[in-house]
Amino acid sequence: MKKIIIGLCIVLSVFMMTGCGQKEKNIEGSLEEIMTKVYEGISEDELPMMLSNIEITDENIENYLGTKDIDYQEALASESMVGSIAHSVVLVRMADGADIEEAKTLIKEKANPRKWICVEAENVYVESKGNLIILIMSGELADTIKTNFEQLS
Repeated sequence: MKKIIIGLCIVLSVFMMTGCGQKEKNIEGSLEEIMTKVYEGISEDELPMMLSNIEITDENIENYLGTKDIDYQEALASESMVGSIAHSVVLVRMADGADIEEAKTLIKEKANPRKWICVEAENVYVESKGNLIILIMSGELADTIKTNFEQLS
């Protein structure tokens, strides 16, 4: 009987330690595919005019995130090509071992919801899943995009 109890305690301990050590699962797929998913359920009429995906590089990252001081692997922005529409969604796949929470804090502090000068994004969200960070600066669409991102698996 003692052996059974000891065995069960060992098995339970292994399960508890394994559960505590698990990280949040990374979202699979290209950033283009993920960007399409975060816009799901939004009709063409609701989307900003001339919406386009822009590859983010070391040269333009500061314009989209307000900082270049993050350790990222790749990034993609979705913005209207009409300068008077305050809408920006940025997906950032962080490098292995990067501090996700530190990067989110920096993006929250540095992102500029008034970067369009004459208009300002009503809502600003910085969220993460696994090694992926999303910055959402928009109006009414922001909540739907945030919900879609949270539901990614």
